[in-house]
Amino acid sequence: MINTAENQTEHSASHPPAPKKRLISSKALLGDEGSVLIEHNGQHYQLRQTQSGKLILTK
Repeated sequence: MINTAENQTEHSASHPPAPKKRLISSKALLGDEGSVLIEHNGQHYQLRQTQSGKLILTK
């Protein structure tokens, strides 16, 4: 099959574009405190930044 502009348009119309992934900066998420509590399925988790800049998620 030859890939023409017409075929590409027809193919694109039948498949919706993939949703964009959200990007949230760690600074915006963790704030000045460097940590945040997250509730997931009724459980609480803490996401925090270490002194070396890594992220740790604990229950």
